[in-house]
Amino acid sequence: MSAPAVTDYRTLALLAACQALLLINAAGLITINGLVGHMLADTKALATLGATTYVIGSALAAMPAALWMARVGRRAGFMAGALINIAGCAIAALALQQRSFVLFCAATAIIGVYQAVGLQYRFAAAEVAAPADRAKAISWVLAGGIAGGIVGPESMRFARDWFSTPFTGSFVALAGFALVALAVQSRVHVPPPTRAERSGAGRPLADIVRQPVFVVAVLAAALGYGVMNLLMVATPLAMDFCSHPFAQAALVIQWHVVAMYAPGLFTGTLIKRFGVLRIIVTGVVLMGGCVAVALSGTSVAHFLVALALLGVGWNFMYTGGTTLLIDAHTPAEKARAQGANDFAVFATMGVSSAASGALVSLAGWERMNAAALPALAVVVVAVAWLARLRGARAASM
Repeated sequence: MSAPAVTDYRTLALLAACQALLLINAAGLITINGLVGHMLADTKALATLGATTYVIGSALAAMPAALWMARVGRRAGFMAGALINIAGCAIAALALQQRSFVLFCAATAIIGVYQAVGLQYRFAAAEVAAPADRAKAISWVLAGGIAGGIVGPESMRFARDWFSTPFTGSFVALAGFALVALAVQSRVHVPPPTRAERSGAGRPLADIVRQPVFVVAVLAAALGYGVMNLLMVATPLAMDFCSHPFAQAALVIQWHVVAMYAPGLFTGTLIKRFGVLRIIVTGVVLMGGCVAVALSGTSVAHFLVALALLGVGWNFMYTGGTTLLIDAHTPAEKARAQGANDFAVFATMGVSSAASGALVSLAGWERMNAAALPALAVVVVAVAWLARLRGARAASM
């Protein structure tokens, strides 16, 4: 893909701020979603359905958002996403007042559109970075999520009882953060779409997705996100079942999200030094460590360490997959390639969200963790396959 000769650090800083505000929304919603669902749903096994509809909304918006931004530009797309989020938060607050679980699930689906749009921040970072700085730019912007991990869960705890109906204030707070995001997004300057990007020139999507590099990039990002989401969404409920207070669950989610994004300060450097495939495998190993810790006990410390390992492992897999994806498309093909990638990510997250509440309620926290291991094994096999193909290609040259 084309890139400027010099990295635009001002825009990277603004994109990192946008990422922070996006993650305040995501981490805050994760902290309260299952608890709100448990409060509103008649069938308690459906408590995490709101997380599933959130992901479904994101999945359905992923490709349209990418294609639309290829026509109107990044800034207009980002700002539209923030406005949609404000509307979704207002509907969620109304759902709480009316004690309507169906309306709450519809609201989280609308909020999910903001997540789909916001995931394009990392691609925008690559577009304003010099070629040698792309991996660093992606990881630095993702590092903006550190603030989200700290502020999101804490703000939900603080705003929980602003109104007589619990958690209504939490959604009012999330709408306020989206207003701040709108102001920051208005200052973002990403190169406008080229004529080739607007026209959608290049190979058919079927040809793009058949490339081994695309397959491995999507598997690393999608399965990494799916496993992370499966365990993260269930954590507040699992801790509640273990009689840990809400404040402790918020603390665990807080440090989990910090662990997800803090490595962004150096993941790009590690990729440049050791190679993207090694970093993806390291992420798989760290997620395996999360499962091992989760299987060893259910104290607050066990939850905290397991979710921290899960966060760092996700960062390595997701940043690695995003970096790898850049090699799978030309500038004219980027909207379709990025949209297909994010659709796969959100579809996987949708499955994991749908399974999360039922698994933790019916099978238990330990068995749910063990169920994540086959997905991690698939990523290892895929990376080994791509490494072998690259080795064979290098040997034939």
